[in-house]
Amino acid sequence: MNFKHLIILLIFFAGISSCKSVSVENEVSRTEIKEMVTDTETVLVDVRIPEEFAEKTAKGAINIPLATIEQNLDFLKKQKQIVVFCNRGRQAEQAVELLKKNGITNVYSAKTVQNVEAIQNEK
Repeated sequence: MNFKHLIILLIFFAGISSCKSVSVENEVSRTEIKEMVTDTETVLVDVRIPEEFAEKTAKGAINIPLATIEQNLDFLKKQKQIVVFCNRGRQAEQAVELLKKNGITNVYSAKTVQNVEAIQNEK
């Protein structure tokens, strides 16, 4: 195996491992997420890019893209409860992990915008 093939394999394996879903400790049940989403004191944070947020998001959500989460730590530390979501759940879980590493423990993942919308539309 030559050097070029080795580099390609390393890049491939790095890409695969970076796409793995982040494991989030203290997962909460659907019932608990439902209570949080419907609580008026919960801040709903859509961590997708602004263009996706502009197309569609959950009622009352704010947009803090994953890439800018660390720039918003002061704001997020002041919140009673935070529920994050995205398209497939991966970015939301990454946001939860990042916030927890920065001392914000009152953050939870609702995984997707569809989950939050479904909760909001339940009677």
